[in-house]
This record gives sequence, structure tokens and C-alpha cells, in this order.
Amino acid sequence: MSGGSLGIRSGSYGSLEKQFQNGLSPIQTGRKPSKMLKEKERLFHWICKFAGRKKVGMLFLCVISAAVFVWVLYVGKGEDTQAGNGVQNINVNESISISDSPPSLISAAKIAGFATNLVLPLSPTSYFLGYTLPPGHPCNSFTLPPPPADKKRTGPRPCPVCYLPVDEAIGLMPKFPSPSPVLTNLTFTYEENLSRDGEFGGSDFGGYPTLRQRNDSFDIRESMNVHCGFVRGTKPGRNTGFDMDEDDLLYMEQCRGIVVASAVFGNFDEINEPKNISEYSKQTVCFLMFVDEVTEKYLRSSGRLGASKKIGLWRIIVARNLPYTDARRSGKIPKLLLHRIAPNARYSIWLDGKLELVVDPYQILERFLWRNNATFAISKHYRRFDVFVEAEANKAAAKYDNASIDFQIEFYKNEGLTPYTEAKLPLISDVPEGCVIIREHVPISNLFTCLWFNEVDRFTSRDQISFSTVRDKFLSRVDFHFHMFLDCERRNFVVQKYHRDVLERLAAPVIVAHVPPPPPPSSPPPPLPILETTQEKIAIPIARKGPGRRGRDRRAGSKRHRKVVAGNRDIEAN
Repeated sequence: MSGGSLGIRSGSYGSLEKQFQNGLSPIQTGRKPSKMLKEKERLFHWICKFAGRKKVGMLFLCVISAAVFVWVLYVGKGEDTQAGNGVQNINVNESISISDSPPSLISAAKIAGFATNLVLPLSPTSYFLGYTLPPGHPCNSFTLPPPPADKKRTGPRPCPVCYLPVDEAIGLMPKFPSPSPVLTNLTFTYEENLSRDGEFGGSDFGGYPTLRQRNDSFDIRESMNVHCGFVRGTKPGRNTGFDMDEDDLLYMEQCRGIVVASAVFGNFDEINEPKNISEYSKQTVCFLMFVDEVTEKYLRSSGRLGASKKIGLWRIIVARNLPYTDARRSGKIPKLLLHRIAPNARYSIWLDGKLELVVDPYQILERFLWRNNATFAISKHYRRFDVFVEAEANKAAAKYDNASIDFQIEFYKNEGLTPYTEAKLPLISDVPEGCVIIREHVPISNLFTCLWFNEVDRFTSRDQISFSTVRDKFLSRVDFHFHMFLDCERRNFVVQKYHRDVLERLAAPVIVAHVPPPPPPSSPPPPLPILETTQEKIAIPIARKGPGRRGRDRRAGSKRHRKVVAGNRDIEAN
């Protein structure tokens, strides 16, 4: 560190150095030496005569050192009463830099003749280590009430959540990042020429990491380089696939606090505008909505999107040259790789396109991250706990082709995947409801979502199937601060809407067929002719009784009926 970086003016000392270089003494002047100076010179020669030059040099050095020490104490005492000296600034790599060093120390070093590139010891790096609410706070004793006894509604529903007021949540935002266990430096693979040696799944966007590279990426070390999408370019979003405009890339680089992100591809969902957002969040939070060109065309033709690129709080960011034909797989890019798209953000909240945010972002982060001292939070599935059950449900709903799902499950079984049981507690589920992800952008959580994305890129796009494998590999190696909360809590801060096709069906008018009324009755028909009913004209036939075999026929019929009934019993028994 140079004197200039410490804010020390050194121009006057530069002139002295030039004088020495020219062979001149710094005390040479054009005046004649005075009588007092001559007496001092005689005293100096007298001391040298009796003490010797070496001892005189040591004596002068001690005197100068004592003078400097006393002067430093005097100046330092005065500076103790001043505030603001030695302010520390935290830079991106979590180190502490010195922006203002005490001038007394530097000046003393100058007087003593030491070099000005003084290096001061740095304070240890500071981290956020969590907090506890004060005793008696209502949230400390908050418990979930039992679900309402409504037999008509048995599906998922929201439950109460104890949020702090917005102002309190804002005040509790950590000033320092959370610690990243083991991993401190994370970089990402860039391949100008893609290597497909030992190919086992992958894509041109995410690369083709071998199985050995995959296994090595779970060996968490202090410094790592991994595949994490965007492998064909040095800057994500610029000729890498999932390309974005330069002004959008610059806008996202300036997001240095909280990011709320969502995406709609294939015009599959409506744009749901957030509600109940504080004015402070409107000014400090970046709301990013990623869309493809199909969705952009619809938004512009419907008049919702103009030149401002804004719909309410959302900044609409158009992604072009999508690397996948499957819109759901393309949606995993901003969902899991948001730290690459908004590289300076500290926290992010991901919402699927069908969700509407109804709680302030600071309250959500305080409740699910900061209060739990977590760097990653996700909700569990409201009904399923086991990956094997989740795979069968995906197959039954035709979410992906069955052969690919079976291959992925079999691969994970060979790696040790087992059904979920209570033995895995305190992990409450192996299946997340992945439509919401809350996380802090520190190296360890960034690595987690990178490797989760690599599984989605290598196998099926159903991220619920691959989640538990990545999580368990992490937890077996590092103390990953992971928090899984209840699905009913998630439903408290987001409202789930219908997809566009369902909304259009619900909004379609009901067509009622118009049936014309029956025609009016015509004139009454003419009366029928009257029949003669005299006894002479009427002949009533007399029914003759048959032979006396009625009882025998009835008995035979009853026997046949009993046989048929017996036969039916035999059939039902089989």
C-alpha cells in the first residue's frame, strides 16, 4: 500500500529527494552562518572528540526516537476525541480495506525516516451470524394453529406466519454476508470449443461435464471451478444462449441488494403484479421478469408493455436465442442461475410465473432466512415426501417421458438414494415445492444451485426429482445452512393463479342454445264417430281356462330359477 493510497500528501518530500540527487545538502542556503550556529558546531565537535562518532550517532538516534514517541502520544491523544478516523469499507470479496489511516502514525513514520508504504494489519473479516428476537417478542411464542375443520375443503391452504413489521425487518437486514463454509472462491467454466468427450447428458448451454467432473464438483474445496451454464461466453447473456439486451445487463449489474425474479415463457402465464409492497422496497428492490419473444409479442400487442420496459414494478427482460425448446427447462436458467445474471445481488426471491407476491420482500427474507440464520430456503411439497412417489406422480401426469424419469431414478438409486423415512429427520421432506426459492448469494449457495442446474441439464427438467440428491451430497460434506419450511407458509406470501389456458376457458362466455317455442295449436280435430253400444251389437269373448298343469309348471319354473341364482353366487364368489 503506497502513501498515496492512504491519502498522504508527499509532494514536499519529493523536492528534498531531488536536492539529494543533485549533491546538495537540504540545509544549504545563500545566507552566512550565524554566530550561534558556529557555537553549536564547536559543541558538536567537542562531543565527537570525547564520545566518538558511533556513540554520537546512537545518541542522536535515541533522542530523535524519544522525541517522535512523545509527539505521537501527544497527537494521538488529541485524535482520540475525534470521530470518523479509520473508517472500514467492506469490498466484494469479503475483506476489509483501510480507507482512512490515522495521519499521526504516517507523519511519525515520515519524521523518523521510514518508508511511506506502511502496511497496517487488517481486522478479521466480519460475518453475519444470526440473531434472536428479544424476550417476550410475540414471534418467539408463535405456534401454528390447527387447520380449520372444514370437511368440504381438504386441499392445500395458507396458514398464519409471524412476520415482523416492514420497518423492523428492514432494520434487521445484515450488514455483512453470511459465512460460506469451506468454499470461499467460486469460478465458472468457460469453453470456447465445447468438449464432448465422455458425454453423459448435457447441452451446448450448460456444457458436457463428464461423470468424473460431476463427482469432483461435489468435493467441496476452498477454491473451485464448475460448470454453471453460459459456458460459451465470458459474460452471461452475451452470445451465450439466453441472450439479453445490453441495457438490461447493465441494469441487473446495478442490483446490489435484493432481487425478486420470475419468468413467463411461451406466453404460458399472465404477468402477476406484486401487492402490499412498501415504498422502501419499491425504491431498493429489483423486480425482474424474464420473458421470451413469444410472450413479449403478446404483451406489446395487448398494450401492457411499452418503451419503458416496465409492467408495474416488474422490469421486463426479453431473453433471446433460448438454448432449449422446452419452455419449462428454459425457465430453470433464471430460477437456478440468478447469481450469474445479477452478479452483484446479495439476496434473491424466485417466484414461478403463476404466483402473485403479496408480502414485502424484506419481511419474507427476515422470516425465512435471517431469523433462521440460513443461506437457502425452500418449501416442502404439501403432500409428497418421497422422491420415488414424486417420480411416479410425474409419470402419471405425463410431465416428462417415463423412460427418462425411470433412468434418472435408477441412476440415483445406484448412488444410494433411498425412500424417505423418519430416520432422515430433521429433514422434513425429500421433495420440495420448487416454485419459490429464497437464498443469499454467497459462494456455497451459488455452488448448490449450479450443481442443481447441472442435474436438470443432464437428466430431466423435473427439478423436484434431483433436489434431494444434490442436498444430501452437500450436507454430507459441509454445514450448509439450509431451511425447509411448510407449504402452507409459502401460500401465505404468494397466491397461486391459474395458467393462461385455464383462465381463458374460465373467461369464455357460456353459449346457451336458443330453442324456439312450440307452434300454437291448430283448430281442434273433428269429433270421432259415436259407436253403438247396444247389447245386440256387442260380443264379449269368454276366456277359457287351460288344463290343470299350472302348479307343475310353476314348480318347474321355480327350480330353474334357483339354479340360475346358484350360478350367480358361484360367479360372484370367483
